[in-house]
Amino acid sequence: MALDRRRFLESSFRALGVGAMASVLAPSARAQPRSDRNVLFIAVDDLRPQLGCYGHAMMHTPNIDHLAAMGTTFMRAYCQQAVCAPSRASVMSGARPDTTRVYDLDTPLRESMPDVLTLPQHFRHNGYTSISLGKIYHHRTKDDPDGWSQPAWMPEAAFPGYASEEINAERRRRWDESGREGGLWNTRGPATEAADLPDEVYPDAKIATAAIESMDALAGDPFFLAVGFMKPHLPFAAPKRYWDLYDPADIDLADNPFAPEGCPPIALHNWGELRQYWGIPQEGDLTDEQARELIHGYYACTSLVDAQVGRLLDAMEERGLLENTSIMLWGDHGWQLGEHGLWCKHSNFETSVHAPMLCYDPERGIAGGRTEALTEFVDMYPSLCELAGLDLPSHLEGDSFVPLMEDPAREWKPAALSQYPRGRTMGYSLRTDRYRYTEWIRADGEAAARELYDHDSDPAENTNLADAPTHAETVSELSALLREAAGL
Repeated sequence: MALDRRRFLESSFRALGVGAMASVLAPSARAQPRSDRNVLFIAVDDLRPQLGCYGHAMMHTPNIDHLAAMGTTFMRAYCQQAVCAPSRASVMSGARPDTTRVYDLDTPLRESMPDVLTLPQHFRHNGYTSISLGKIYHHRTKDDPDGWSQPAWMPEAAFPGYASEEINAERRRRWDESGREGGLWNTRGPATEAADLPDEVYPDAKIATAAIESMDALAGDPFFLAVGFMKPHLPFAAPKRYWDLYDPADIDLADNPFAPEGCPPIALHNWGELRQYWGIPQEGDLTDEQARELIHGYYACTSLVDAQVGRLLDAMEERGLLENTSIMLWGDHGWQLGEHGLWCKHSNFETSVHAPMLCYDPERGIAGGRTEALTEFVDMYPSLCELAGLDLPSHLEGDSFVPLMEDPAREWKPAALSQYPRGRTMGYSLRTDRYRYTEWIRADGEAAARELYDHDSDPAENTNLADAPTHAETVSELSALLREAAGL
């Protein structure tokens, strides 16, 4: 059942004892449609909020930090599901996974929702040229062919994206020895690469170059330019100069490389994505040396992407486009860097579902604004519509966050909802101001397991309080709120 957002907001505010301000619940005022408003829509694969603008001073992300200083940083933004295809399907459709029915990497959005009016399609129908460069959807050619003014483009051999000839030769040798034909793009190699080569040999630099060329080709025409960077997705392959930004001795390992106390096994996983790469054990933990190298590589790839974002911002400024372009930057979900003994995503923990989201608009919002309000990725679609003055399609399940750009401290929605499936059991996870509450719900509607983490006393989610008698009332209240939010 699709979520009725207004009903959820009204009942949720009552349940939490919060006064529901009319200004929060009322639809945001819309401007007249603007034919001159462009959109630069930047997606970054596997980017957790490991950025300077999110308080990580050791990170070298000056360009994303500059974008944050221009616009609004959403400090508590949450994806709908912590894996790329479902997350991106929700962003681009404005609907939650239980509506899109995209829960895995195998289902294109148009297969499950053939008639949905997607975000780029809506802009295209309103006179925009919509362009897709790099990774926007998981299925580049199948997800949304009608959303784009021309076929979605991806540089050749964008994944895994190794630049080293030695690595690619070894991958080719292993593939040939296996007796298989074709498909080398899907053959894994080492989990890291630090080649002493220029940015231009890497896919993300090629994507940025294509985006800048598109700005020139589209001069004078309103555009929705979607630019999807591949890193910091595995493998952590980036030029050596980005690795050199970080001293390995300064890289800390996760403070909590263990499962939360009282955590149900269903909440955990064996990080199979990482285990496909050379040198990674098929079972058990990494060594500290391996963990530090992976974190180092993740940081290096984040800085590589940051440099490409800087190229886009510079190109926009040089062409005078910042005066009439809204810019949205987001990472499709978080990423585990050893927290709870996990790597990759594929969970409902804060480190998997919390992701960066930043928005700049030349007319709306406060420069350098930061909001702690709970926001969700389904909110991007209605927000960009409001900034451009477009009507909101009736199927949307998010709320425009434009009012937060103008008043970051205002009262807002009481919870954000994420989910992750384990077989026939769906884990729904509700993030409120204080708690993360998760129920793993079987097909019969009963809860197979529960998790409750108190972020006031336990922001790292190290102790599950769901079975503590002292929290029984909280669990009951949050369970009712979660089931209403999920439409159960």
